[in-house]
Amino acid sequence: MSETEIDTCLSVAHRLADAARPLALQHFRAATLAVEDKSTPDQSYDPVTMADRAIEAEMRQILADLRPDDGVLGEEFDPTPSRSGITWVLDPIDGTRAFICGLPTWGVLIAVNDGTRPVIGIMDQPFTGERFTGTAAIAQLAHADGTRALHTRATAALGDAVLCCTDPTMFKTEAERAAFAAISQATRLTRYGTDCYAYAMLAAGQVDLVVESSLKPYDIQAMMPIVQGAGGIVTDWRGGDPQHGGQALAAATPALHAAALAALA
Repeated sequence: MSETEIDTCLSVAHRLADAARPLALQHFRAATLAVEDKSTPDQSYDPVTMADRAIEAEMRQILADLRPDDGVLGEEFDPTPSRSGITWVLDPIDGTRAFICGLPTWGVLIAVNDGTRPVIGIMDQPFTGERFTGTAAIAQLAHADGTRALHTRATAALGDAVLCCTDPTMFKTEAERAAFAAISQATRLTRYGTDCYAYAMLAAGQVDLVVESSLKPYDIQAMMPIVQGAGGIVTDWRGGDPQHGGQALAAATPALHAAALAALA
């Protein structure tokens, strides 16, 4: 994609995030919130709310009006094939469990994939009013106090690192659980329940590592340009491309990333 195309899509991405905010806030911490469980017998609890579906439907309608040739891959509805080579990857509420519990670690995730990789990422947190944006050219946080650039911190050693993970139950095999235990024991501090907000805090220089598994493409793609634009690295547990989901490792520095790969191995 050319710089002009990226700028055009970035403008549309902000419009999607703007449309999602009031819908999310309408349901967050509401007195009553209808929640369905869309899990299958071989899956754990997989909640979906009215907010998830309403936000994705609204974003899809905007894309149908403004970008009709682009594809859409979202969590709640069937994929729309791309005729342009560009696909929008949407997670209307990443962190639905946190949303249900009234915890502000969820976010609206919007990614633009050019057919090879995600080139634009937005994580919008409507309740806190924070919007994290990443491209090859920028990584920034916009909020009520203004806009500032995002930079990962310079942590190089596992013993100095703060590690985040949404939920230890996302590690499905004994090998994954053992690998995560090894890296967790090697770090200074481990925090759970962070959802997409952990990747945003890594980009903002507040934490150093995010290690997760059992991800879907819409869980990780928006966060990749944000972390990478801030100076971090995002791969799978073997150093490969994580954009299709599964295992993910995000690190603040190349040295820390290398140490984390070794620990996970």
